[in-house]
This record gives sequence, structure tokens and C-alpha cells, in this order.
Amino acid sequence: MVSTGGSGPFGKVKTESSDWADMVDRFQKSALDSRLGIPLIYGIDAIHGNNSIYGATIFPHNVGLGATRDADLAQKIGEATALEVRASGIHYTFAPCVAVSRDPRWGRCYESYSEDTVIVRKMTSIVTGLQGQPPPKHPKGYPFVAGRKNVIACAKHFVGDGGTDGGINEGNTILSYEELERIHMAPYLDCISRGVSTIMASYSSWNGRKLHADHFLLTEVLKDKLGFKGVVISDWRGLDRLSEPRGSNYRYCISSAINAGIDMVMVPYRYKLFVEDLTSLVESGEVQMARIDDAIERILRVKFAASVFEFPFANRSLLDTVGCKLHRDLAREAVRKSLVLLKNGKDLKNPFLPLDRNAKRILVAGTHANDLGYQCGGWTADWKGSSGNIAIGTTILDAIKEAVGDETEVVYEQYPSTETLARRDFSYAVVAVGEEPYAETLGDNSELVIPFDGVDLLSSVAGCFPTLAILISGRPLVLEPWLLEKIDALIAAWLPGSEGGGIADVVFGDHDFEGKLPVTWFKRVEQLPLHAEMNAYDPLFSLGFGLTCNKEKSPN
Repeated sequence: MVSTGGSGPFGKVKTESSDWADMVDRFQKSALDSRLGIPLIYGIDAIHGNNSIYGATIFPHNVGLGATRDADLAQKIGEATALEVRASGIHYTFAPCVAVSRDPRWGRCYESYSEDTVIVRKMTSIVTGLQGQPPPKHPKGYPFVAGRKNVIACAKHFVGDGGTDGGINEGNTILSYEELERIHMAPYLDCISRGVSTIMASYSSWNGRKLHADHFLLTEVLKDKLGFKGVVISDWRGLDRLSEPRGSNYRYCISSAINAGIDMVMVPYRYKLFVEDLTSLVESGEVQMARIDDAIERILRVKFAASVFEFPFANRSLLDTVGCKLHRDLAREAVRKSLVLLKNGKDLKNPFLPLDRNAKRILVAGTHANDLGYQCGGWTADWKGSSGNIAIGTTILDAIKEAVGDETEVVYEQYPSTETLARRDFSYAVVAVGEEPYAETLGDNSELVIPFDGVDLLSSVAGCFPTLAILISGRPLVLEPWLLEKIDALIAAWLPGSEGGGIADVVFGDHDFEGKLPVTWFKRVEQLPLHAEMNAYDPLFSLGFGLTCNKEKSPN
């Protein structure tokens, strides 16, 4: 069973882990009372913490973690996420996304660690955090889950979802097999070697062939060549997309996907029709019983690996881990390590950062300075995310207020008034702007400008006061040369999640900047796609760029 983004138990708006544990346990009891008594596994999109659940720790999205290049940190985040997911009675997370994103116009690019396959492969350590460390002699390709404090992981979306033409979500990746394997398939080898239990097929196509119906890639390559013995799962309503209009000729959609190698299917609505059509397809011989047996064997293998037969119900002793200080401290560490300093002072000899925490008066402004929802981004509380206090955490404004000296006055105006801009008693301004939350196709964007009049806001404030600009976004956005020249410092903060204190830790000098760009920062959208492997590579900031308060880090 599965909950999609935004759905939850008992019709509550803000659902806590105990609510989810109650709901999942009720489903589990029904499963155990059925004729066969086989326990179910319940899945959720816990992709940056257990992000659907109020009170959970919300970690930076993957693009920010890619900026850290820190595999150990990713593994620890996996461990923390697993505890918070299991506390809610859920056994299975649809994470990690190991896409190699080659185009920021793609609406899911923040779910990717990097445009660089090497970095994405490094960050697959999160699988070990989620599932646990397989023993040395664990058979290759077989699923592994260490125990009741771990979850079933899911590497997704197989394969090439980050390389579609024009960055179109669910689009077409046009590549030779050799390039598909080298760029987009390589991270799956690492996930399989770590014992990943499930792999999700992509909505996208490869050279015009829908992945959900591609027998060559799902069976001949993934299962046979790579030796994957776990479950190949469809995406949500993935089968419906195999015909036009969507969902028409459902019998064809089912036969195409199952025969291609899909073992488990997400069917949120037409499950009765699915059962009827699949039964008919088996009876007619269009789907062989051997294919069904293979799928059942794989599903049971994962259930046995995850010990759901022995321990089917929620482990409520883990409830105290949800949003605990240890996890929030880890998220705060991830935030400060993910921040990429793109500019520090108009004169290299006179750096603007770190800020003076004892300044007399500070102006804080911008749409993203005091909004946890914007700070967390998509896949938070709801599928596409939203603004407001949708999580428990610390906004950038709160973090600044906590960090400054007792005598420092912090003035906050989202859009400063003419009167405020006319004042001459601010030591400096901190302006946080960026994108509104989005997910999947809703995030596809061919313009990539800073929304909410962010450019005008930055310009007006920077025209009056020395200004630090903090960009909250899931990807690079257009930065005009005149704007870069006008502001004093610029930080790419990505989508940092619930712990805004990590930003204050760095801007006030308690920690130095460590982040390096996980993706290329383009000059103009007309350049796209633009990535480091291209011959005509003329970026605004190259892959690996990142300043410290002392010196520039060399790209890597």
C-alpha cells in the first residue's frame, strides 16, 4: 500500500507519526486476517526526511546534499529518516532519486544530487543509511534490510529521467545505450551493490520507448545483466501513461508493463479493473504464469528481507526520534555544508561575509526569509509543497534573531516600504528570495527567473544598503550581470528544509562555507542544456564552484 504526497490518516490537516502508525497498523491487521495472512508493506515518499508528517525533521533536498559531496552525511540522513519513517508504522520509502539531472528546466531537478554521475554515485550511501549495511558475504543483487530501525529503499527512476530532451518531465531521453549506461545507469549499480530492495521505473522514455514497457531495459538489462533480485515497481499510475489518451486500453497497458518486467504496480483508483484484467490476461496466456511467479517471488523476498512477517506492526518505541534534537542538529549540519557562496564582496580584498552579529540594526526582507514552506520546497506536507508553517522548524528570520547580539535590532519587512528604504541606520540587509514550491511537471520551467519580483526587490534593497542575497531554489536561476554587481554577497541555499539555523551558522562566521555547485550555473536560458561535459562550456559559475570566506575552492 502507498500514501501519495498530501494524503494522510483520518482526514487531518497536520498528521503526526502516531496517527500514521494507527492507520498503518489497522491496514496491517486486515492483511493478517485475510485468507493468506501475508503482511503488507506500506510505502511513502520520504525523500528529504519523513516529509509528509507534521513534526518530522525536514532535511535539505538532494541538490543541496549534492553540494556537500559528503557521503557519510548522506548515510546519516538515511539512518535518521529510516527511524522517523518506521516510527510512523511505515516500512518503505520511495527514495533515493539517483537521477543525473542535465537540465535545470526539469521540474524534478532538485531531487537529483548532481549533473555529475560521479557525485550521484557517491551519494548512494543514503541507501545504506536507509536499509543498513549488508554483511560482507551478502549475495549480490539481493535485497537487504538490517532490522526494525531500517526501511525498504527504492532507487528511482530507472532510467534516464534526468536527461530528457528540453528537460521535460516524463519526456524522452535521446541517447545511445552506451551513453545511457555511462551517465544514467551507473548509480543503479552502486544501489544494487548496497542491497537496494526495490527500483522504480521512470515515467520517461528512452529513444521513444516508454520505460514502463521496456523489456530490454527492465528485464534484459536490470534483472538479467545487472542481476537485480529485488522488486521493480511502477510509478504512481505509471501504467495509465502507456496509452493515449491516458488510461485507455487498460488491458494493453497492464500486459505491456507486466511482460516488460514490472513486479509491483501502483494503482490508486482502478484496482478492481486491474485485478480483473490481469487475471484475464493470465488465463488467456498473454501474461505467462511464470512472469507472475517471478513477481511474487521478488515481492516475498523483499518482505522476508524486511522482517515484516516477524514484525508486522509499528515500532512505537521509535516515536521519540521524530523531530528529535539529534536529527535536527544533523539537518542543521547538512544545511550549513550545502550552502554555496557565489559572491563575497564587491572587492576581493574586502569580503562582505561573515556578517557582524553585533551590528546596531539589520534589515531582513524577502518572500523566503520567514516562510518554512518555501524553505522546504516541494514534497513537504503536500505533494507540491506550499507556503506557511507547514512544518516545525526555524526560518531564516528566526535563525538571524537567535544568532545576533542582545543589542542588535532586527527589522523584518517582506517588501520594505519606501520609508524603510529611505532610512540610513541599517548596517546591512539580508534578503531571501526564490522559487515557490513545486513538484514534477508543475516545476518544468523554460524561463527560470526569480519569482515574486525577486530581482526588483534585491535591486531596490541593494541600492540602499549593503546586501546579502540568499537564493532559495531547487536549481540555478537567471542572475543578470548588473544584479550580481549590485549585491554585495550571494548564497545559493537550495531548498534547505526545516533547519534555517544552518544558514545563520555560516553567514555569521561560526562555520565556513563548504558547499560546491553540484550543477552548472548557466548565464542565459538559451544556453540550456549546459553541463560540464559539453565542449562549448561557458557558464556563469562552473560545476564545483564555491567560495569560502577566505579563498575560492577549486572545482571538483
